[in-house]
Amino acid sequence: MHAYSVATLSDIPPAGEPEPGSFVWLPVRHELGVQAFGVNGWVGRNAGDQVIETHRETPDGETGVAQAQEELYVVTTGRATFTIDGEAVDAPAGTLVFVRDPGAERSAVAREAGTTVLAIGAPVGEGFVVAPWERKHFSD
Repeated sequence: MHAYSVATLSDIPPAGEPEPGSFVWLPVRHELGVQAFGVNGWVGRNAGDQVIETHRETPDGETGVAQAQEELYVVTTGRATFTIDGEAVDAPAGTLVFVRDPGAERSAVAREAGTTVLAIGAPVGEGFVVAPWERKHFSD
């Protein structure tokens, strides 16, 4: 095993078959073996597709979130509109959207075909735990 890994988002095989109008999940954390924080890619195949589902990063037993986390979203290609606690944020490629409040409701819709968003998250002041929704797809 090397001290590092290298990949492009296009190298990472999608996990599962997405529903029409939904995102494609690129399991970056699993593919690279990242353990310290969560990181995944999400692709909206068509304009209007959801690229980040509506959620909060607070554990409540229904969302599948394991811990309260801060999240950083990086739009790597295309353009998305994020909605954070009801406020719309235009996010062309290269935009960083940081949601520091785990309780803030967030989502994003692709505005261009092939919009890709990298999501990076971790709890403040504690070790990262893989969320149940991700764990059911992979056993680390």
